[in-house]
Amino acid sequence: MPMSKDTFHTDEQFKEAIKECRTLFAKKLHDYGPSWRILRPMSLTDQLFIKAKRIRSLEVKKESLVGEGIRPEFVALVNYGIVGLIQLEQGFVDAPDITAEQAMTLYDGWATKTLELMIRKNHDYDEAWRSMRVSSYTDFILTKLQRIKEIEDLQGDTLVSEGIDANYMDIINYAVFALIKLS
Repeated sequence: MPMSKDTFHTDEQFKEAIKECRTLFAKKLHDYGPSWRILRPMSLTDQLFIKAKRIRSLEVKKESLVGEGIRPEFVALVNYGIVGLIQLEQGFVDAPDITAEQAMTLYDGWATKTLELMIRKNHDYDEAWRSMRVSSYTDFILTKLQRIKEIEDLQGDTLVSEGIDANYMDIINYAVFALIKLS
């Protein structure tokens, strides 16, 4: 099946946004190492929640007293979302147990899987994200986080919902769409 010109453009824009996020992730990995390996999934969910709430607060108040805008928070949502996927796959530890190179390999693997999911969904939804407002991405991310909290509270014993990993990937995709629209 041939790809439409818009889909190809979306793929390239997605890759550019992930490249921006990856660059910051690598710099922080240099400075802090893989210290995030100690985070339990619930803590990562709360970290994502804090970032998304700050975005919403800035969208509503239209002013930042800290001097940072919403773009860095969407980058953080991408990076913490990928960390969340790594932690779900690898489990948490009491002390960092991987090298920076291993962390980057894991990051790249999940970034690729998330891109592949976006390509499939974007095909089915026919570029609908382009007509959405950035504030809607924020609200959808907050909704996904609320769902994750419920799944965590149920200890994964759900009846019909997608797993936490699928929700993390959706959060990453919404955050990337926001980064593209904010460019």
